[in-house]
Amino acid sequence: MNMNKATWKVTLAIVFLLSLLLTACGNKGGSNEAASGGSGSTGTSSAGTSSPSASSGSGGKDQIVIGFSVGTMKQERWQREVEMAQKYADEHGFKLLVQSCEEDANKQVQQVESMLAQGIDVLLISAQDSESSGVVVDKAHQAGVPVVAYDRLVRNGDLDYYLTFDNEKVGELQAQMLVDKYPKGNYIWVLGGPEDNNAHLIKEGHEKVLQPYIDSGDIKIVAQQWAKGWSPEEAMKITENALTKANNDVVAVVASNDGTAGGVVQALDAQGLAGKVGVSGQDADLAALQRIVEGTQTGTIYKPTANLNKTAMDLVYALAKGDQEKVNAMLSGQIEHGHIGKVDNGTKQVTTFLMDVTTVTKDNIMDTVVKDGFHTVEEIYKNVPKDQWPQS
Repeated sequence: MNMNKATWKVTLAIVFLLSLLLTACGNKGGSNEAASGGSGSTGTSSAGTSSPSASSGSGGKDQIVIGFSVGTMKQERWQREVEMAQKYADEHGFKLLVQSCEEDANKQVQQVESMLAQGIDVLLISAQDSESSGVVVDKAHQAGVPVVAYDRLVRNGDLDYYLTFDNEKVGELQAQMLVDKYPKGNYIWVLGGPEDNNAHLIKEGHEKVLQPYIDSGDIKIVAQQWAKGWSPEEAMKITENALTKANNDVVAVVASNDGTAGGVVQALDAQGLAGKVGVSGQDADLAALQRIVEGTQTGTIYKPTANLNKTAMDLVYALAKGDQEKVNAMLSGQIEHGHIGKVDNGTKQVTTFLMDVTTVTKDNIMDTVVKDGFHTVEEIYKNVPKDQWPQS
């Protein structure tokens, strides 16, 4: 009996010591897992555990990661935007995650959620649907990630910053280029995508210029319609129907961008009116510039996207690094080709970087888009006889 008691005491002691040893090993393993981000970690913080230090780029990650969410890559303009942003990221040594929802607002929300789960430090977003995109801001802020709206406003959310061109000015310049040449007659008014807040601002710019002419009776609007998604096909149908309604008696078409202008020119060409009817646009797409020198489009609004893109990347990179001095310098007006303002997004007055825009016609192509290296003479004039090319 005494031997059994002794044996029992020894056994209990061994079990107790083994328990202590196993507990110590478990704690040590848990510490290592937390330090490395857990099993299967890629070195980026998860959306659920992001903190102010993580979002400032100083949370212990090896590399800053910035998310760039765009609505489409179908348009030439957005392909350029992504290329410029990627080049900036490569030059500054951070990772750029790019996702395009291809005009599906619900998909954009899902893509942003995925970016947040991958541990982005800042979100740069061009909202597919301005009205419903505020939910993205809420999700990002819950993860400690600041949100910067790019070109298209994010409404109904506590947005941090917004960068865009002066879109009301774009509308004014579009209308002005037409009334300067066609101060009287029937107009077709093709608006942009109603889901894009910019389209509404551009419309306000149109109205500032057109309304006095409409009120005086000099200009009559035979049709006014939105082209959902800025669709060239929609613009073509709108123009076709309006031409039928007006028996082709039209002097100008206010097209809100170069994509819709392309659809408009197609409809005009089918009626033998291309080059005889004024057409506006914006973005200085190559196809639009070619139409301008060929004489089928009156002009476009050049929005130097390189200026917008660099300003945006400077801002998001400074935010990701936690470089408040750089951010403050930009907010004090130390930006090129633009100024600081405020835009109401339905929730707050958002601090906004408003970049300058310029009208481009055949007369000043060389001094604008060619001079800036946006497109070359060879690209723009490829469909024009060589003897009609401008002298360099």
